[in-house]
Amino acid sequence: MRLLFACSELGLGHVSRIILLGKRLEQAGHEAFFYSGGKAYYVLKKEFKHVYPCTPIAWYENASGINVSASLLNILFPLPVFNADAHKFEVKNSNALEIIHRYYDLRKNIHSITPDLLIADGDIVSLRLAHKWKIPSIYITNLIRPNYEFMHYLNLYSVVSKYIKQCKKIIIPDNPPPYTISDYNVGNITGTAIENKTEHVGSFTDITLTQGSDEHIFAPISGPIGTRSKILNTLLPILQKTSKKAIISLGIPGKKELTKIGNCEIYSWLSTTERQEAMKNAKYIIFSGGHITCFETIKYAKPSICLPTQPEQNANAAKLQDLGCSIKIKNQKELIKAMQQIEQEQTNYKKNILNLNQFSNKQHGLNRTVEIIEKILN
Repeated sequence: MRLLFACSELGLGHVSRIILLGKRLEQAGHEAFFYSGGKAYYVLKKEFKHVYPCTPIAWYENASGINVSASLLNILFPLPVFNADAHKFEVKNSNALEIIHRYYDLRKNIHSITPDLLIADGDIVSLRLAHKWKIPSIYITNLIRPNYEFMHYLNLYSVVSKYIKQCKKIIIPDNPPPYTISDYNVGNITGTAIENKTEHVGSFTDITLTQGSDEHIFAPISGPIGTRSKILNTLLPILQKTSKKAIISLGIPGKKELTKIGNCEIYSWLSTTERQEAMKNAKYIIFSGGHITCFETIKYAKPSICLPTQPEQNANAAKLQDLGCSIKIKNQKELIKAMQQIEQEQTNYKKNILNLNQFSNKQHGLNRTVEIIEKILN
């Protein structure tokens, strides 16, 4: 069968899932075609043969990170923005215009691909394409009816429900309740048109407990340059003065460089193996609250401190905090307090994250998703 994958580029968690799923389905004999934008497109190009670019849809971001109020304004209006990579001012198109361009990018090769099934990870625009061209579809998401802080007022479900409810299945790559990490992003779907076709399948990644030592503090940083700068400027003044060794990974692909400041080692890039070792041997992890990294902290059973840079991460961090596995912070003052609390209550945090690991380990998200897709195709 011919499968068309479309994934959001808002964070690389979407493309990480699609790579795992795409490889499994190719191994099963299916022909796979992929669409995405931004960095996700280039990541996919390294892994698969049939990969096409499409217009990315992005938050409004400046040197201080994602600007929520400007992002809301940018939904309808273009805004000037400084491109830190190109070192010049540009005009960021409105999300509305980005959506239009993305739709036509997706449609461009639809006749030559003629997919039997469309699999969308976080990409609502592709679901509209599936609806319009009567292509069976599956939606993979951890964001449906967000109910945490300001996201509650966006009422996203009312906007996208027309396309979501047409899907054959909605797959949530997360634990079933009450241990759903993206709980506040998924929200309450009871009584909706999608309730009976939605399934929490578990994480796509292996959550088998991998224990290590408690040698250092580990802070993996990711995202666009503005987001990385904001996190680094918050963490570095504190971590360089700690008595315990700290490791920061800036998440910049390419030549690996190491800078030492005080008791802190800053790596421009860590390979997958090096990142896994840093996770395994950390006493606790400081990160932004991305969904994939949440499950990495569960795999290695590490307490964490979350410094969210965008609304979805903020909700994930709040859930981890409610489960007694993490502390959500906003600034340096709260970071210092959280580090002290983690040290003082290490036993309790460790116990809670071990319990979460035990529950998460019972789920096999990738296997279950492949089963669902094969059943739909047959």
